[in-house]
Amino acid sequence: MKNRRRRRGRNAVTLHDVARRAGVSPMTVSRVIGGQNNVSEPMRARVNVAIEKLGYSPDSAARTLASAGTLKVGLLYGNPSATFTSEFLVDLLENSGRIGCQLILEKCSTAPKAQASAEKLIGKGIDAVLLPTPLCDSLALAQQFERAGIPAVAVGTGREAPGLSLRIDNFRGAEEMTRYLLALGHRDIGFILGHPRQIDSAQRYEGFVSALRAAGLPIHPKRIKQGQYTYRSGLQAAEQLLKGKDRPTAIFASNDDMAAGALATAHRLKLDVPQDLSIVGFDDTPLATTIWPRLTTIRQPVKELTRVALAMAVEEIRRRRAGETPTRRQEIVKLALMKRDSAAPPRSRAS
Repeated sequence: MKNRRRRRGRNAVTLHDVARRAGVSPMTVSRVIGGQNNVSEPMRARVNVAIEKLGYSPDSAARTLASAGTLKVGLLYGNPSATFTSEFLVDLLENSGRIGCQLILEKCSTAPKAQASAEKLIGKGIDAVLLPTPLCDSLALAQQFERAGIPAVAVGTGREAPGLSLRIDNFRGAEEMTRYLLALGHRDIGFILGHPRQIDSAQRYEGFVSALRAAGLPIHPKRIKQGQYTYRSGLQAAEQLLKGKDRPTAIFASNDDMAAGALATAHRLKLDVPQDLSIVGFDDTPLATTIWPRLTTIRQPVKELTRVALAMAVEEIRRRRAGETPTRRQEIVKLALMKRDSAAPPRSRAS
């Protein structure tokens, strides 16, 4: 019976098998399966041919593997952004339920407690673990799980990870957003930094600085305020940026939670957004389209991230159960600039 189960797990066609057959990335396969429009027709056709040839059906590999025994995937999370965490958990629960695997959650409230939280997950017998930002950037955590023989998928990391990773180009995303504000005519832009101990915060600031320098504009320290990736920190940073008459014409917050806080401060000061002040964010969480005006932001495809991260975890479990060598794989996640109502050309001071 054990040998039969092992064969079923080994022979299951995975999303990555389809990607290799079609000559595309797993993210592209995920987009085709999800019916997204940002895939060219020739590429979509190649993926569909590969799916038909291999007999792949979405999540079939995971269901096959799960049927051979309980498939446990751990999630260690500790993002200060409440809206990002909520969206990530909901999408992950939906995707894990569809493939029939058991999801085991462990919250890590502070960085010093991360390794103790990881030990709790290891003790619960997980087969793989997902590490979303900011824990995805911890080399110590990755090594801790690897020593336990548990594959870890770094989800949303800002740098190349040692094992399996879905990487976010925070620098390019922030650079693109800053160029957009410059193209609208803004030359005096405030910036709210994210959490001081997170790599993605530094990378987003570096992208902002790069775009300003490319435009020949100086970096004014008084326009840079520290945030924590929380709504309240966005409120406080915006209050500092907007007090008095000498205020910027735009604010770029490093995530949507802080951008929403900045927007609330602007409303309290009776500033019209975007006529008096443009406000933009990063992440495109559900919050971005539930506040008014709707937020211009950089989209991270969270639903796609959770789906591909689970597929990577499941395939690595299959490989290791089959006695194959652990793999190292990195996928670059495509970001998108979402232009909405919170950004517009600046109104002149005279008017």
